[in-house]
Amino acid sequence: RMKAKATCARTRGCAPARAVRKAWKGSMDLDPYLRVANEVADAAAQVTLRHFRTGLNVETKRDESPVTAADREAESTMREIITSALPKHGVFGEEFGLDMNGESDFLWVLDPIDGTKSFITGKPVFGTLISMLYCGKPVLGIIDQPVLKERWVGALGTCTRLNGRNINTRKCAQLSDAYLYATSPSMFSGRSAEAFGRLCKSVRIPLYGCDCYAYGLLSAGHCDVVAEADMKPYDYMALVPIVEGAGGVMTDWSGRPLLASDEGTLDDLPGEVIAAGDATSHAQALSALDW
Repeated sequence: RMKAKATCARTRGCAPARAVRKAWKGSMDLDPYLRVANEVADAAAQVTLRHFRTGLNVETKRDESPVTAADREAESTMREIITSALPKHGVFGEEFGLDMNGESDFLWVLDPIDGTKSFITGKPVFGTLISMLYCGKPVLGIIDQPVLKERWVGALGTCTRLNGRNINTRKCAQLSDAYLYATSPSMFSGRSAEAFGRLCKSVRIPLYGCDCYAYGLLSAGHCDVVAEADMKPYDYMALVPIVEGAGGVMTDWSGRPLLASDEGTLDDLPGEVIAAGDATSHAQALSALDW
């Protein structure tokens, strides 16, 4: 434990915006969009809290994943707020798909309940994920955990905040000292299972079962790496500004940034993502994955 403590120290300061501001056209102000995003999170929380631990009926979607009335009601509520406040913006959600609403460069990507399996079994590590993309790049992200009343907010060019307080990832000089999270070992199969197995053998301890909450823990400096597969854009777009704004790095397993196309389309995006507290642990994790 002493060794892990020595090599996993919190990073100092906030992640710089650097060249990404060029794509964002620097002069634009994210505050109006953040106000909408927080309103969306508040409304979704009212729905999910009303249904949490109430013995909801669970249906199975075509992809074999579970869904409840809470998922659908929350997303409908979220969409209504966005389309009312920003009628020209596109919206893409897990439950109701894509509605581009014209030719806007802005696309909101929503997951009303990330971690439905946790939600239906009463475990409060699910979260509502809200992101806004500009020309394919996630520039705003929220993780909201309504039961624990924790909200992570990430926005391009600013420090990530947890309940209004600036947070930072921690540095981990050696991957062998890293605490690794993934939602479940069953999300990996075939080649991805082999790669994840290599990563597990390279870290101090692999842990499971946190859904999007693991990325919040990483951003607040409590763990070092999160690696997952079989992911959809609504599972991770909101996480990118949060991780990066706290000083971390988040990419696909080949080290490429998680971006939609220049046209804002979400086709053919990778399902394998990795987040790390700093560039060193990220590079070592990529090497271990050998993807």
